[in-house]
Amino acid sequence: MSFSFSKEAIDDLKSQIDIVDVVGRSVQLKRAGANYKGNCPFHNEKTPSFVVSPQKQIYTCFGCGASGNAISFVMQYYNLAFNEAVEKLAGEYGITLQKNTRNDDREKYYEINREAARFFYKSLTESKNPGYTYMQKRGISDQIIKKFGLGYADGNWDSLYKHFKAKGVSEKLLVELGLLSEKDGRYYDKFRDRVIFPIINTSGKVIGFGGRALSNEVMPKYLNSPENKVFQKKNNLYALNITRQDVGKEGHAIIVEGYMDVISLYQNGVRNVAASLGTALTENQAKLINRYTKNIVLSYDADAAGQKAALRGIDVLRQENCKVKVLHVTDGKDPDEFIKKNGREAFVNLVNNAMPYIDYKLEAYKKGLNLATEEGKLDYMKRITQVLKELGPVEADLYIKKIAKNIGIAEGAIKMEISGDNIETKEIPRPALRPDNDEMPLDISSLEATLLKCIFTEPHLVEQMLGQEEIFRGYLSKKIINIIYELYGLYNDFNVGQVNDRLEPKESEELELALDKVVVCGNADEVLNDCINSWQINSLQRQERKLLNMLSLADEETNDDSVRELTIKLMEIQNKIKVFGGNK
Repeated sequence: MSFSFSKEAIDDLKSQIDIVDVVGRSVQLKRAGANYKGNCPFHNEKTPSFVVSPQKQIYTCFGCGASGNAISFVMQYYNLAFNEAVEKLAGEYGITLQKNTRNDDREKYYEINREAARFFYKSLTESKNPGYTYMQKRGISDQIIKKFGLGYADGNWDSLYKHFKAKGVSEKLLVELGLLSEKDGRYYDKFRDRVIFPIINTSGKVIGFGGRALSNEVMPKYLNSPENKVFQKKNNLYALNITRQDVGKEGHAIIVEGYMDVISLYQNGVRNVAASLGTALTENQAKLINRYTKNIVLSYDADAAGQKAALRGIDVLRQENCKVKVLHVTDGKDPDEFIKKNGREAFVNLVNNAMPYIDYKLEAYKKGLNLATEEGKLDYMKRITQVLKELGPVEADLYIKKIAKNIGIAEGAIKMEISGDNIETKEIPRPALRPDNDEMPLDISSLEATLLKCIFTEPHLVEQMLGQEEIFRGYLSKKIINIIYELYGLYNDFNVGQVNDRLEPKESEELELALDKVVVCGNADEVLNDCINSWQINSLQRQERKLLNMLSLADEETNDDSVRELTIKLMEIQNKIKVFGGNK
């Protein structure tokens, strides 16, 4: 069941909490006149420039520009989404908030998975069993077993089945979640004689399981839950629910291949780590990790498959503007073995000396080529031309010099190859990636719905939306406007039916509901322009309020240059508001 909070619920929460208390739990504050001051938690500083106003219930930092209210502070400090921050505050202050829910039955799937996780955990920890013996041999402590909720599926064919049958849970749901298998009308446990790794999303929901065979001779070595309504591997990273705060604190994330790599690193003190669930890194996983840091270190196996996964991961992460490095484990085939043998400091040293992604690509593309031959050099240049094209002028110049020296090709020739029109090396524009996430809110705001209604009424009006796309803030509305652009570009026309054909059933239903609530009175052209104008005014007024709040918190200790810069920005914003006819 997905949900959102109404404006009334959010206002109710804000009225019952005090920002000084919320911030004061994480930041040491001292009274400074009517306000409170402290060192900013979002950047390193020696002189306090972080100000909290109990009267306005806002905070601002005159060093890094961070500002907002109690909810935005919790979001930024704990790396939480909006709903997660609201739930955290409501829980801490004992406040019950009404949720706007969509009943899609996912909650019962989560509850079944949670019960299965409890069953597996008890099987591992409450009696002697091969799973616990295996964990001991791997050096995993009881504390870590509890932290990650590790479990054991015994060798019987129906232990979990009997457990759920006694609770009245239908076999159909258990098969759908991949906890049972069915053959010839008989049901049996899917996971047998395996240690179990519950997979938990960043909202704390158990969404699936990974099971490792206790013997390397048993195939498959790893058995995972199938894709279902609550589990899509491409949307999640293993252990990020536990490690996301450590990722934020360290300022970078280490992405590894396996469950045991994560657990072993975490136990040995390297806690800013997550795993890509045994698959090549996906666009949605990149978007997820990007919420917490843009600095990523990939630590995949050094074999051909690991190298291929690393190269793919680099490209995916770079599309999300991440800064990527690649770590080579030099003593042991994976991070688990390395850190057990050499310790935390040795592994941290590997991380600190990880190879920048460009160097990694340039080295990887040498594989299979004889650079002592002219043919090998030509093939190498074909492989790396696109890599060099992606660099800025200074960076490209540095790498061109390095390559020219290493393989004996003139710098000028490399530059000509990069700037040439060889169709083999031209970059092909890629379509914008969308977050394919079943838990993405589908709400369409009244403003978005009105604009869409106008566009569906007069399709040519879509041309007036070019350059105004940021008005569409929601996932679904962005998807709809992109479909409209594509249809209009292809056919110079479109209608609601054509758009619905490209939407999921729930998305189509949400669009129809949103449009039904809107009545366009008068000329659609005028209504659309009025909507755009109102949005621009509101956007500018939000910026104006933010600047006014920051200036109102400035005191005699605030840097004069900062105040002057804020004042200039405020005047520019206020002039723009007047141009659009606001603040009359």
